[in-house]
Parts: sequence; structure tokens; C-alpha cells
Amino acid sequence: MSIKILAIESSCDDTSASVIIDAKICSNVVSTQEIHEKYGGVVPEAASRQHQISILPVIKAALDKAGIDKSDLNAIAFTRGPGLLGSLIVGVSFAKSMAMALNIPIIEVHHMKAHVLAHFIEDPIPALPFLCLTVSGGHTQIVKVNKDKSMDILGKTLDDAAGEAFDKTGKMLGLPYPAGPHIDRAAKLGSAKFEFPEPKVDDLNFSFSGLKTAILYFIRDNIKENPKFIDENMNDICASVQARIISILMNKLKKAATQTGIKEISIAGGVSANSGLRKVLTDTGLDLGWNTYIPKFEYCTDNAAMIAMTAHFKYVKGEFAKQDITPAARLPF
Repeated sequence: MSIKILAIESSCDDTSASVIIDAKICSNVVSTQEIHEKYGGVVPEAASRQHQISILPVIKAALDKAGIDKSDLNAIAFTRGPGLLGSLIVGVSFAKSMAMALNIPIIEVHHMKAHVLAHFIEDPIPALPFLCLTVSGGHTQIVKVNKDKSMDILGKTLDDAAGEAFDKTGKMLGLPYPAGPHIDRAAKLGSAKFEFPEPKVDDLNFSFSGLKTAILYFIRDNIKENPKFIDENMNDICASVQARIISILMNKLKKAATQTGIKEISIAGGVSANSGLRKVLTDTGLDLGWNTYIPKFEYCTDNAAMIAMTAHFKYVKGEFAKQDITPAARLPF
């Protein structure tokens, strides 16, 4: 019997639905909220309200694109956490209600684990075990994926995430939110001529709060001397900030690969869409003999396809949730 699962992702400001049939993604529909750009960051209340508006048409589009009816579904999956509580409530509540009406089981999915398992959506698929550098707006961590697909966190951020460093830098420079893509584009036109510190953090952990402070002081001091400093040096500032963030990430990843002896190396999460990081990972892999894996852009940012892929594995194992399950904004890994 075919396994047909509808997956819903609503952890932050994107509403997404995906249909997976026998481990193959048949649709992946994403509705992006543009309302947050004028505020320079995600407004939780606005995000949850927009999810309520978008979720039904997004699910309908996912089912239509996959060519199936809701009555064909075997299960409904959803992101339980981590994320914004109001946003999660919309997805979880809809999934539970729809599954109850159809009398089919529900599957809870951990958002960050789904980012890692997005590597199983399309070939090439990493050989197990492999390391995954997971970088997003709220998380930065190095995960070891074991032969049974269980995961161990080898290192994580002690404060801010890499994505936050990009966004806060963009805000200082007057760039639109989210700033990551804007910094990436500007960096291609500039050179990393400005030096920013690399934090000294033990083991495989990360820290980006000090870097953000250093960037703030750098911009403040230079504007005092030249009010047009940002406009005249935008591309070089972006290139310099991006180069430092990438070096922080890659130095820890290289250390993890050395300590574990693993040469199957991947990246995941929203920041893995950064062209600079993708290039450095590929080049480093060639130099060090790694097999490197980078998801398609559509599977880097928040999307329901990664939720669907994770749900398929859980369905096969019979790992279903109960109807009394609730969303968890800070769901433990």
C-alpha cells in the first residue's frame, strides 16, 4: 500500500504544505509573509494571523499539485517545534482537526531535525554516519547523524545564531529584512578588506554575540569620521562580515570532521542558501577529501517538504502522536 502523507510547516513566518507519496515529494507549496519587512523582523502576532489566512489555500494547492484528494491521505504531519508559539498553534491545530475528521493518524516533527533530514529528499544522499552544519536565524549547531538516523548535537551556539548575525548586521546597514540575501548579493561585488574578530569558544560550540558587537562599534566609529562610510563601502562591509561568519562556521566544522573522522559533510537550514558558504564548503571538501552535500535552495529555508520526508521515516516506524499533543516553542532536540 502506498504511503501518502500531508505535511504542514508553520514554525515562523512561512506557511507551507507538502505531499509525499512513498518517500517521493510530489508537491511543496510555500506562502511567504512580506508584512514583516517594514518592521525589520518577524512580528509574532502578525505571523500567526497570516498563517490562519494562508493555511487552507496552501494545503489545497499542495493536494492539487500532487494530484490527490484529502481522502487518499494516510497521515498528516506537522511541525511541533521549535518556533513561534502562535505560528505553531495554527499548524498543529489544523493538522489535528483535519486528521480527526479523516480518521487518520498524526505525526509530530522536530523542525531542526527535519532540516537535517532534508538531505534524503533527493540524490545524492549522504552516507551514514554524516555531519550536518545546521544554520538558520534561530539555530547554529553541528549534528552527527548516526547509522539509524538518530542524531547527536556535537556543538551549538551559546548565544546568537549565524542567521541573527546576518540580520542584525543588515539592520545596522539599513538593508531590508531578511538581510541575509541582500548581504550575500552585495558581498559578491566587494572584497573582505575589513577585519572582524573570531570568537574564542571551547569545543565545537559557537558564539556570535561578540561579533555583532564588534560590527556595531566598527560601523559607529567609522560613521563618526565619515557620515557616508556605509554608502561608500557597503559591498566591502558585507563581504567582510560574510567572510568572518563563514570562517567561524567552517573552522568548527573542520574541527568536528577531524575529531570524528567523518568525511561525509553537509549543511542545512536557511543560511545554507548563502552562496559564499556553499562555495567555501565545496572548496574545503575538495581540499580535505570530503564528500559534501548541499540541499536545493527550496529545501534550505523553512518548507514542508523536509517535514514530509521526516514524517515518512516516522510513519514506517509507526511513530504516531496522540490527539492531546501540543506545540512546543522550545522543543528540545
